[in-house]
Amino acid sequence: MRIRTYATLATAVAAAATSALALAPTATAAVPQPSPSTSDFNGDGYPDLAVGVPDAAVSGKAKAGYVNVLWGGKKGIGAHGSIRITQATAEVPGTPEAGDRFGASVALEDLNGDGIAELLAGAPGEDITGRGTDAGVVVVVGGAKGGPGPGANVTTGPAASAAYGLSVAAADLTGDGSRDIVVGGKDKVVLRTADGLAATVVSAPMGGRAPVLTTGDFTGDGAADLAVGYWTNDPFTQSHVRIWAWERGEQALANVWNTDNAGVSALASGDFDGDGHDDLALGECREIADENIDDPCGPEEYAKGGGIHIHYGAGSDGSFGFRKQTLNQDTVGVPGIAETGDRFGAALAVGDLDGDGRDDLVAGAPGEAIGSKVGAGAATVLFGTENGLVDESGKSVAVAYNQNTPGVPGAAEAGDAFGAAVATGDHDHDGRKDLAVGSPGENADSGGLWVLPHAGADGSYALTPARLGLPAPTSALTYGKTLSSL
Repeated sequence: MRIRTYATLATAVAAAATSALALAPTATAAVPQPSPSTSDFNGDGYPDLAVGVPDAAVSGKAKAGYVNVLWGGKKGIGAHGSIRITQATAEVPGTPEAGDRFGASVALEDLNGDGIAELLAGAPGEDITGRGTDAGVVVVVGGAKGGPGPGANVTTGPAASAAYGLSVAAADLTGDGSRDIVVGGKDKVVLRTADGLAATVVSAPMGGRAPVLTTGDFTGDGAADLAVGYWTNDPFTQSHVRIWAWERGEQALANVWNTDNAGVSALASGDFDGDGHDDLALGECREIADENIDDPCGPEEYAKGGGIHIHYGAGSDGSFGFRKQTLNQDTVGVPGIAETGDRFGAALAVGDLDGDGRDDLVAGAPGEAIGSKVGAGAATVLFGTENGLVDESGKSVAVAYNQNTPGVPGAAEAGDAFGAAVATGDHDHDGRKDLAVGSPGENADSGGLWVLPHAGADGSYALTPARLGLPAPTSALTYGKTLSSL
């Protein structure tokens, strides 16, 4: 059972439709099941793409933030218009305030199976009356033909500086057929189930970073599990990648798997070897503490420039992660050379890009130097094989793209950070997934988004804020920093 990494909440669509959050299904009505892959926000039959722009000014308020939803269509995203959603949008609760950072985390997903997606957006800088500044909030906005539907606050931070909404993920973690929501805040990850149960998953120092979240059936029992990554060296070293699974008897998430002393910038789940079991990829994995002799991110030489470490799914004995692989830009078949600061794997996305029935992994490297242009950035597609992302001889099959790749528009410039965010989706509905690559440093941090149809350079094009008709504030947008991903 393949469980993708969307941020969803099954019954939140009911809240968006009625302006009142209803987290539990009724006893008398059948509840539609969430679609596993729909991101069609305007109901035209084409998957859309959400771009979070938390650094944008709104109504004169610096870094109030917004979300730009790009419509899919026969000509792909960018050719059919878009919509800008802020806390000044009539259907969205709240008001734009300086530092709200609405759109710091985003996702599109059909929550109730009606064929129209809803938008989840985190605003970790939101001030909550009675709770304090930067308590944070996650908002759900209903999708609808012709424009957004009603919205509602899904969950709010309990106290000042809780920063709820730094990250968000969701899946049917409890196995009841409804989606449950997981919210990352400052030093905390919390769960809110579809029936209203609220619980802390983990509370620990996280270095001020957003905890990294993804979901997948890692235990092989047919139900979704939650993977979390976090690390800090202050006030003492803590670094973990952990998996939680639902325990029916305890009615709670239980920690079932750990890799200690591993710091990651991204996590992604996918079936990279095509065996029917979800695998877990650790992006820009590095060992934070030296006392771990088990090499939590694989051989030390693969850490240079950013390594990707893969734990493969549960086998016949039900053991997750026993089989492992590690690669970086020095792996045979991977373009480029591993260099300090490349940040290979800082962003990850998953999709079967070559149509062979196995998932492929897209790895962003926003620090990659292109020629003499430091931090110009690149994105690499690592293709899944029968043996996973590395074959039996230790080779990978991969292709890399940057703004100097023939056919890709633009020119690689220092600080572009091409590859800071990556996403996949069949936005033109031709049966093949396309690749979107964010470049938030483009044009003096105004930013941009590069679309590679069929994950190739042919026909690729750039979408800048100016081309999309977005406001041009005096402060930098860093457009393309945050993307929703299928």
